[in-house]
Amino acid sequence: MAAPETPVNSQITDAVTQTNVKVVAEAPAQAIASLYQVSSHSAGLSLQNAVYSQQALNQISTAVVSKAVALIMSIGEKS
Repeated sequence: MAAPETPVNSQITDAVTQTNVKVVAEAPAQAIASLYQVSSHSAGLSLQNAVYSQQALNQISTAVVSKAVALIMSIGEKS
């Protein structure tokens, strides 16, 4: 036995339809905005990683130069 049809006010169905259309219409803009945010975040992280790597290499470079200078200075002492 089929359920009896209940009449729904046309203003209600129109409001629901307009809301659905609005959500579907805004979805691409939301997706692009999310994509831009994720891209910006990943670009920022890659720059932070580059800076960290450069700082680490500078520390290693300082240690290498110090050791090289110490070796050069010790050459004259051995003679």
